[in-house]
Amino acid sequence: MRPVPKKGILDIEAYVPGKSQAPEGVTLHKLSSNESALGSSPAARAAAAAAVERLELYPDGQAGALKTAISERYGLNPRNIVCGNGSDELLTLLAQAYLDDGDEGIHTAHGFLLHRTAILATGASAVCVPETDARIDVDAILAAVTERTKLVFIANPGNPTGTYIPFDEVRRLQEGLPKSVVLVIDAAYAEYVRRNDYEAGIELVSCAQNVVMTRTFSKIHGLAALRVGWMYAPDTIVDAVERIRGPFNINTIAIAAATAAIADRAHVETAVTHNLGWLESLTADLSALGLRVTPSVTNFVLVHFPAEGGRTAAAADAFLTARGFILRRVAGYGFPDALRLTVGSDEANRGVVAALADFMGGAAR
Repeated sequence: MRPVPKKGILDIEAYVPGKSQAPEGVTLHKLSSNESALGSSPAARAAAAAAVERLELYPDGQAGALKTAISERYGLNPRNIVCGNGSDELLTLLAQAYLDDGDEGIHTAHGFLLHRTAILATGASAVCVPETDARIDVDAILAAVTERTKLVFIANPGNPTGTYIPFDEVRRLQEGLPKSVVLVIDAAYAEYVRRNDYEAGIELVSCAQNVVMTRTFSKIHGLAALRVGWMYAPDTIVDAVERIRGPFNINTIAIAAATAAIADRAHVETAVTHNLGWLESLTADLSALGLRVTPSVTNFVLVHFPAEGGRTAAAADAFLTARGFILRRVAGYGFPDALRLTVGSDEANRGVVAALADFMGGAAR
C-alpha cells in the first residue's frame, strides 16, 4: 500500500527542459528557449538591484505597483489584472478554478504543453484538437465542445509553430462557445506581432464575460529568470482566481524589475526591430538551404528537416550542439522532424545559419 496520486497526474509527462550547455571549449549560443536576444531593460536591472536591499520584507501580496504599471501601459482597470509567478502559474490556477473530475478542457495539437498538463492536473479530461497547417482551427475546436467542456486553451501566437489566427477568428471562436466555457488566450509572444489583423485579447476580454488573456515578462521583456506573468479577465474570473492564488506569489525583486520593464517602451521597440529584421533574414537564409520554415510572427522559427541523406532533425541537433548552437527538439509538440530556433544575437544568428549550411552540404555527401 502506498499513496496514489489523483486521476490525471500520472498521465502527465514530466517536463523535459531543453539543453543549456555546449561541449567544453565551445562558445555557447543558447537558441532553444525563446529568450530575449537583447536581454532585459537597464531600468529593470537597476530596479532589481535596488530591491535587493529590502529582502527582509515580504513582497506586496497584490503587486500593486506592477498592476498600476500594466494598467497605464494598456489602458486597463487594475482590478481586472492578476499577476503571477510566470503566466504558467496563472494558466494552472485558471484550470484549477474551472475544471473538476468529469469535466473536459480543450487544447490544440501543437499548443503550449502546459495547457494539457494544467487540465490533467485537475482530474479533468484533456481533449486534443488538431490544427490545420500548424494553425489553430476554430471549427475543429467548436466541433470538439461537449456539455462537459468547461475551458478552452489557445496559444495565439502559437508555440512552437510561431503562427497566429486573426482577431476575427478568435472572436468567432468566442461567439461559438457556450457562455459557460472559459476561453483562455495565451498571448506570451503578443509584443512581437506586427500584423494589422492581430489583437492579443484585450478587446475581447473587455466585452465578454468568459474570456481571459495571459501575458508574460519572460520573452520580450527579458525577465525569464524572475518568473512574472499577468492576466486580464472579467471581475468574476478574477475573483475566482484570487481566492486560490498564493498571497505572496511574486517576489519583491520580480515586481520591481517588471514594473520598470513595462515602462521602458524604447527597449521593447528596439527588441521588436531587432527581431523583425532577423526573422525575415533567417527565414530567407534557411529556406535557401532547402529547409522548410513555418512562417512566424514571434521571436523564433520552426525549422523542418527533409530527413533524406541523413538530414534529420536529430542529426542536425547533434551537429549544431557540437558547435555550440543549442536549439530545441520539438517532437513532444508533434514535430519529430523539426527544431525550434530562437532569434538570437547578430553573432548567433549568422553562426547558426553558417553551421546549418555546413550540415546540409555535409549530410548530402
